[in-house]
Amino acid sequence: MRFTFFEDFLSLVFPKTCCVCKRSLFVFENQLCKVCIGSLPITNYHQRPQNNELSLKILGLTKPNLVISFLQFTKKGTSQKLLHQLKYRNKPEIGVELGRIYAHILSEWGFGSHWDYIIPVPLHPIKLKRRGYNQSEQFALGLSEILGVPISRGLQRDQFTDTQTQKSRMERLENVANVFSARYFDEIKGKRILLVDDVMTTGATLTSCANSLLMSGAVTVDLAVIAAGK
Repeated sequence: MRFTFFEDFLSLVFPKTCCVCKRSLFVFENQLCKVCIGSLPITNYHQRPQNNELSLKILGLTKPNLVISFLQFTKKGTSQKLLHQLKYRNKPEIGVELGRIYAHILSEWGFGSHWDYIIPVPLHPIKLKRRGYNQSEQFALGLSEILGVPISRGLQRDQFTDTQTQKSRMERLENVANVFSARYFDEIKGKRILLVDDVMTTGATLTSCANSLLMSGAVTVDLAVIAAGK
């Protein structure tokens, strides 16, 4: 599709650059250049979604089904740079593009018709207003676009909680216990849910959300995140 004259002009004055290497993007590239996409630290968790480090991490905290992560998280690595821009640099489109890329991989492995709804981990309304968007929902939008699975806002965050960053694993679990509640029960009861978040550290937030969905009648709740550490 041809750009309009105005779009051509803007691309010359304000060229779009790769959010990782900062090189100018071609017309057919979005957020990430092909070179950086090829060097993403993609995990193989989708090849063994019921038996990996992440599924073992939440064993005993919720009923684990499939637990997967798109990228391997490393401090000062590519995944951290992407998450930092997504969450703190007002670049929600990065989350959408990462969702699209991951969805293509999942489709190749037969996950296309695996879920009835995708549910992003919700932000508290105060935090949502501050940031302007939910980074987990942006990731869900990209997944939904390619997989053809609708998004549900079937979860809500009822309490404003402190940041989890400096908390221990036990403190994280206590901090988000009973924080989430389900709504739109017709989109949960009897359904296969893909619950998505931006990052998985201890699994506390995802565990709390998954338990709320399971108690509300979801048949299965699978977990997927943009990045996770070992």
